[in-house]
Amino acid sequence: MSEAISTDELVLYIRKIFHNSTDLFVEETEWRNGPAIICYYTVMTEANQVNEQLELIRQREKDNLPKWGETATSSAYPFSVSLLIESVCSGSAAIIFSDTNVLLKISVPKFGMRAPNEPDNEHVIRGSHEGFVEGFDTNISLIRKRLAIPNLVVQTICLGEDSNTKISYVYIDSIADEDVVEQLKDKLEGIKTKAINSSGQLEDYLEDSVWSPFPQFLNTERPDRVVPNLLEGKIAIFTDHTPTCLVAPVTFFSFYQSPDDFNGRVIVGSFYRIVRLMSFMTAIFLPAFYIAVIGFHSEILPLELSKKVKMAINEIPYRPVVEAFLLELFIELIREASIRLPTPIGQTIGIVGGLVIGDAIVSAGLVSNLMVIVVAMTAISSFVVPSVEMNMTIRIIRFPFMIAASALGFFGIVLGSLVLFIHLMNLSSLKQPYFSPIVPFDPSRFKNLFLRMPYIEPSKQQKSFTHGDDGNGGET
Repeated sequence: MSEAISTDELVLYIRKIFHNSTDLFVEETEWRNGPAIICYYTVMTEANQVNEQLELIRQREKDNLPKWGETATSSAYPFSVSLLIESVCSGSAAIIFSDTNVLLKISVPKFGMRAPNEPDNEHVIRGSHEGFVEGFDTNISLIRKRLAIPNLVVQTICLGEDSNTKISYVYIDSIADEDVVEQLKDKLEGIKTKAINSSGQLEDYLEDSVWSPFPQFLNTERPDRVVPNLLEGKIAIFTDHTPTCLVAPVTFFSFYQSPDDFNGRVIVGSFYRIVRLMSFMTAIFLPAFYIAVIGFHSEILPLELSKKVKMAINEIPYRPVVEAFLLELFIELIREASIRLPTPIGQTIGIVGGLVIGDAIVSAGLVSNLMVIVVAMTAISSFVVPSVEMNMTIRIIRFPFMIAASALGFFGIVLGSLVLFIHLMNLSSLKQPYFSPIVPFDPSRFKNLFLRMPYIEPSKQQKSFTHGDDGNGGET
């Protein structure tokens, strides 16, 4: 800063930097060593706390304390325009001492914050009902109060030339794989963009295979789901102003485990874990199987069942694949409508669409009763999956299987399954195998894959990868 510039000129210069915004407070204030300028956004900074801090700092200056500008909420830096912009735009107050070329930053942001209530998309029957919020510090504190250990590491980086969004990755230093942590750090530092507005946008930059339909990061709003993953050696990634946390590296099977598995009985948790994995098969293959049987392999049906099937589809004017596509697209429309509309209206749409319109199209002879049953079972199976991202994946990949079944019958389903299996084998999450422990094959971890092992047998609580603390961790 030029020494010749006057205080009035500096005020005008600051107003010009911030384009004369009406919510910008800029004012000259007198100090013992000369004039200073205080600057902050009134909508982002607590004015009363700023005044209290100013009085405290003035008293420290009056008492001739060393580093009188350094307090719990304030820090002194050499003045720069970039630091001024960063301080004010982040909700801090900046005090500029033009004579000494010093900027004093007082961190007293004012942001509206909701309580950490249970997430709407991740309900549990038994367990914690806390969820992440849009507040960065609140989310980190929800993790720290569950893991009161000194080796819980939080590293923060700011991304986005315009948004300057804070991104933090959290891991346990003694458990997490150093190579995975370093790889994530390199990926974050390599992101060059104007703005990061959400965790979904960040996920695009971090994924190994962006065009894959399968999610390579676990999205969750539950602290009690993040903590067991950290104890397995995984990394949690938080984006400021976003209530969603990304967890990596993960496997395909991580998306079929729920906090309820570990809050209830061992037998119950194991049973429902198997049910969820079976629901994946049902949601993908049931429509394709029906199309293949009706179009190519009706001879495999028992005679009595074959007669009923023929009677049901006899009046339908087009092939089963067209039926399936019509009903599946109709179900997708109902889902989207119920999401976009207010909750009471959305529930009404679901009832009207599922019952009234569904019955009408069957009565009109546009689809068969059997196809309605198949599509309904498929939809219910996809709802069983506890991950929203994997649910969407299932909804998408069932369509290629229906096309393959309509063209080649069972051979098309087998061919599609082979392509799907090869794709899963080639996927990775932060360079860790996505289809572990199937590929690479490790039968010693199969039991933990399909069953929820008792906590009284900690040695059997095995990890998804080769790193991690086998003695203290949980599961996804």
